Amino acid sequence: MNLVLTVLEIVAPVFLLAGIGFTWVKLGLEYRVQFVTRLAMSLAVPCLIFTALMKTEIEPQALSTLSLAAALSYGAVAILSLAVVVLARLDRRTYLAPIVFGNTGNMGLPLALFAFGEAGLGYAVVVFAVMAIFSFTFGVWLVSGGGSPGKALREPLVGATLLGGLFLWQGWQTPPFLTNTLDLIGQMAIPLMLLTLGVAIARLHPGHLPRALWLSAVKLVLCLGVAVGVGVWFALPPVPFAVLVLQISTPVAVTSYLLAEKYGADAEAVAGLVVVSTLISVLALPVTLAFLI
Repeated sequence: MNLVLTVLEIVAPVFLLAGIGFTWVKLGLEYRVQFVTRLAMSLAVPCLIFTALMKTEIEPQALSTLSLAAALSYGAVAILSLAVVVLARLDRRTYLAPIVFGNTGNMGLPLALFAFGEAGLGYAVVVFAVMAIFSFTFGVWLVSGGGSPGKALREPLVGATLLGGLFLWQGWQTPPFLTNTLDLIGQMAIPLMLLTLGVAIARLHPGHLPRALWLSAVKLVLCLGVAVGVGVWFALPPVPFAVLVLQISTPVAVTSYLLAEKYGADAEAVAGLVVVSTLISVLALPVTLAFLI
């Protein structure tokens, strides 16, 4: 009973905030997703990542190990997902990137924070940054047939991660007034991302739902299997192991839908994946957390 209550305390704020965003739109109230997303990804999330890394007491070597584990996990998931897409004769531009990249920002970061505290958040932002680099390079290339590796380096969240890692490695600290300011800005990130997740789901027009159902189930099984296998292989301690599994197994990100719409892939099919995989996560994530805690 205590375990059930603990899991509910972790997941309830995530889904309740997303539900508020969903309800907000259904009531006909205005919510400018493009502006809020830009505010979150260009300002709030980078500040959150930088301050989380700067203030964390995690050993730099442990973060390096987790970075390698995350990169290997995404590589393995990409190879297995490609096999699924080819065998099922699906359009690679539409389906491959959504299966590989999960919602490590909107959903993964708050879950890691609520489940494992500041230490968990420190690990989670590293996995998030690894995913972002892959997504802005390999992910964009998959959807559009183009994409420049240099684009990832120009993203504020990647720069914040590198700078935060440098401060962590050197043991540096910003002046208290600046730390407090950055910390305050960073506190906006998680509520904004969760509200935006709910808003985006409310506005999606999902298509190909039967296909989205079995693909979402396959994604979950692949990601859980790969993350657990890599975590065991790297002999990760309990908290980074749990964060890796949690982050890799998050549902399809809303950004996958935005990329599909931007580059002419089947956006409605991706919307179906976002909606179905997120609904599946309502059951899957609490069960996963029960085993990880």
